[in-house]
Amino acid sequence: MIKNPVIRKHLLWEYNWEDIDFCQLATVVIERVIDRGDMRDWKEIIRFYGKPKIKTVAEKSTRLDKKNKHFTSIFLQSEFVN
Repeated sequence: MIKNPVIRKHLLWEYNWEDIDFCQLATVVIERVIDRGDMRDWKEIIRFYGKPKIKTVAEKSTRLDKKNKHFTSIFLQSEFVN
């Protein structure tokens, strides 16, 4: 069983932390980390969802701006996450 991502709780402040289904809320979780996450949050979503899923969510997102979408694409290819 894959362990849920360990991200900061305030990123999902409006959800009951004990009831979060990280698979069902993948888009919300990924968008929040892209928009407000730190390096630990990024590493956790990469571990949990994988780079292809994160890239797809970022590309299709209607909530993220162009800057965040572009950053995500570059960051996922960088040495910081390898």
